[in-house]
Parts: sequence; structure tokens; C-alpha cells
Amino acid sequence: MAAKIDATLGSYDRMKEVKEFDESKMGVKGLSDSGIMTIPHIFVHDPQTLSDLKPSSKNTTTAIPTIDLSHINSPAHRHKIVDQVKSAAKTFGFFHVINHGVPVSVLDETVNTVKAFHEQPHEDRAKYYKRNEGKGVMYATNTDLYRTSAASWCDSLQAWMAPERLKAEEIPEVCREGVVAWDLHATMVADDVLELLSEGLGLERRRFKELTFSEQRLLVGHCYPYCPQPDRTVGIKAHTDGSILTVLLRNHVPGLQVKHEKEWLDVEPVPGGLIINVGDMLQIISNGEYKSVEHRVLANSWKEARISIVIFFSLTKWREGGYYGPLPELLSPEKPPIYRDFTEQELQENFYSKGLDSKSLVDKLTIKN
Repeated sequence: MAAKIDATLGSYDRMKEVKEFDESKMGVKGLSDSGIMTIPHIFVHDPQTLSDLKPSSKNTTTAIPTIDLSHINSPAHRHKIVDQVKSAAKTFGFFHVINHGVPVSVLDETVNTVKAFHEQPHEDRAKYYKRNEGKGVMYATNTDLYRTSAASWCDSLQAWMAPERLKAEEIPEVCREGVVAWDLHATMVADDVLELLSEGLGLERRRFKELTFSEQRLLVGHCYPYCPQPDRTVGIKAHTDGSILTVLLRNHVPGLQVKHEKEWLDVEPVPGGLIINVGDMLQIISNGEYKSVEHRVLANSWKEARISIVIFFSLTKWREGGYYGPLPELLSPEKPPIYRDFTEQELQENFYSKGLDSKSLVDKLTIKN
């Protein structure tokens, strides 16, 4: 890559610096632990991105919905919960769920086990530092490090849990038990939510389960360490998830923001809660009934690391011919498809050909009238 010039940085060879940083296998956790006061050039974002990086206005009263699942199996209450989930998925694309069946002790242990991995000495973490997206276990800084114009201040441990069964011994020992257990707990929550979302579209409760909407699972344990210049970079830049559904668990350190009606909203922690968000594929499959929305993470100005564990759920069973698109049972002359069918190859190429971004798949598949 040719040298890039930035008025504030001077001239430098970006790809050379990216390669040197990547080959050091130290991650941003290593940079933070070293006590640096200035972040490397490769992490500095453009002025447009940096211009609105701030907590949401303290005057705003808008927040993503919180939905209580404690009566999910009660005939007297389920219809109301379905309506709440449907409304949240249509309006915000994000919502908290509480009383979801997972004990708080399990939530805490999951966060602690992922934190333990990231707090290991550099040489122990470095054993897993590699780039093999799509299978097994991978620890790295930014999956799109070589595809993006500016890196984000975040390290991630990825584990592809399914459909190919991941061998437990491939997972780092320090977090092995917690990762395996969380995959099971989060999948149970996702299956419950997918049932509610299915009913919200007027479909049979288990329709999404039959369509294998939760059978491909990627677990990612993010670490956002302290950043000495949080106004010059991001934790994760604004993007939408390409999956069907995402289940997110986090510690108390702030930073997550969701875009709602052109305003960035801080997502405050809810005790014992999990965050659910709609992915691009669910927006397409629901023919626009459910919405994936932009979200981002601010660079961490706290001395304590921000930890978040996400599981991305996607389908495994594609239609005959390898295509997918809006569900036929949701279409009618009054509600024609607004997205075209697409292939798994198109999905993969859209993700791996560029850096993290917002709704590029949705935009690409929208039928232009």
C-alpha cells in the first residue's frame, strides 16, 4: 500500500506499520499495559468519524427497551411479550432482556473468564494470536485490521462454536469452561427470543428454529483496554451486524452506543440483563419488518478494561440452489419483496472484502423501484 499523508500525522507507510504491529502479537492490551501516552498512527481515525464521539446528551430520556421474559411461557402474558419484542425489533433493533433464565452468577463468571484470558501475560495470549477467520479459535486486534483505513482500540478472542463442533481443547484453558458454558446459555436465550420474533411476524413459534437461524454460532470475547487518547480513535467503529441475531453480555464499563433517529444513545448496563440486537440478515429475511441498526463502542477512557462477550447467530440451511432472501410466507401483492435473494458467497464476499461497515449488504440487496 502506498504511503498515506495526514495533515496531523505527517507521511507514513500505513501497511508497514500495520504489519509490524500485527507481527508483534501484543494487541492493544499490550500497548495499553506498556504505558504509552500517544496511540500509534494506525489507530487514528478521520476527523469526520471523530467529530461526534461523545456520550449522549444527559437531557435525553430515550433508552433502548427492557423486556421481562419471566412469564414467557404463560398463556396470559406471552402475547404481550411478543408484542414488546416485535415493537423493539422494529423501532430500535436493540433491547435488553431480563429474567431470561440465566443466573447472575453465570453472567459474572462468563465476564470474569473472558477477562482472565485478556489479562494473561503477553506471551500466553500471543500463542493464540493469528488470523484464520471462519473456523476454530482466533485471538487478534481487529478482524479487519488489513482491510480498514483506521484500526480500532479493541482485542478479540473468537471461537467458532458451530456448525462444526469446536473441540474444547482448542479453546484457551483459562477461559475454556466459561466459553463452552456460555455458548449453551446464550443459545437457549437466543432460541427463546427467536420464537418471540417468529410469532411477532405471524409465523409459528418454532419456524425460525426449523430454518436453522441459530445453528451457526460465533462467540467473540472483546477487550477494550484503557486508551490514552480516546478522542482520537474508537473501540469499534459504527457498524451493523451481518448475522440473524446477536446476544451480548458486558461488564459495567460504559462505551456502547446505538443510533436511534439520527441520535447516538448510550446503552447503560441493566443489572442481570442481556442485550439483543437484530442483524442485517434478519432485516432482509423479515422483508424489513425488523431493523438492524448502527452501533459503535467509544474508546475506553476508564483505567479498567471494558469486557463484552457477543454471540452472533446465523442460519446453516440455505435454500435449494444456495439462495436466501425474504421469507415467501411474509410476501403478498400488498407486501412485495423489498430485497432480492442472495447467495452465501455474496454474503461472505461482502464481509471479507472490506472493513467493518453499516448496512452495505442491505443496501446492496435492496430492490430499486
